[in-house]
Amino acid sequence: MTIIENYHAVREKAAAAAVKSGREPESVRIVAVSKTFPAPIVQEAIDQGILLLGENKIQEAKNKIPLLTGEAAFHMIGHLQSNKAREAVELFDLIHSIDKQSTADKINREAEKIDKIQKILIQVNTSGETAKSGVAPDQLTDLVREVLTLKNIRLEGFMTMAPFTTDEKPVRHAFSETRRLMAETNETFGISLKELSMGMSGDFEKAIEEGATLIRVGSLIFGERTYI
Repeated sequence: MTIIENYHAVREKAAAAAVKSGREPESVRIVAVSKTFPAPIVQEAIDQGILLLGENKIQEAKNKIPLLTGEAAFHMIGHLQSNKAREAVELFDLIHSIDKQSTADKINREAEKIDKIQKILIQVNTSGETAKSGVAPDQLTDLVREVLTLKNIRLEGFMTMAPFTTDEKPVRHAFSETRRLMAETNETFGISLKELSMGMSGDFEKAIEEGATLIRVGSLIFGERTYI
């Protein structure tokens, strides 16, 4: 199957999961994760109409994105170090992975320099795995309070990563807990965050059923990656 055929297959499964959970298919957007794939392959995807793409390393994105043409938007989905804030602000429409006040502060300063309001998500560690990035749920309110004071950042919602396991229960818990935390945050601060970035190739249907509005899907669209 071609890249666009793979994309449509994911789109159909995502739509079915949305309908199953009582939502409109259009409430879920697919971030096609193009990390490790070279510019010609990504350009092919853009030319075929895949216009929302995700990258997880600044250096790779910095080398790749300027080679691409078209109207695609790029999301930063990988862990972001604060010393890469300038490039992230220049390259990405939405940064999914803010989990520290210091990183948010640096993003805000760099966005101010170029007169940009940078959209972000806060990454929350709802799996409880120490190896995963993300702010702990019990520290989330403090981070949100700080982020909301930053004039060149717009908080759109939360991101999480479920544990890598075949056991459905902890996977769903990571997703549902992130949804609950967003509802709680909205109530606490009187705001209306809407975006939940949850689910990847192996679990995106469960994520949608638990409320995901953005799913990060790579291998099911572009094929298996070769890591060097």
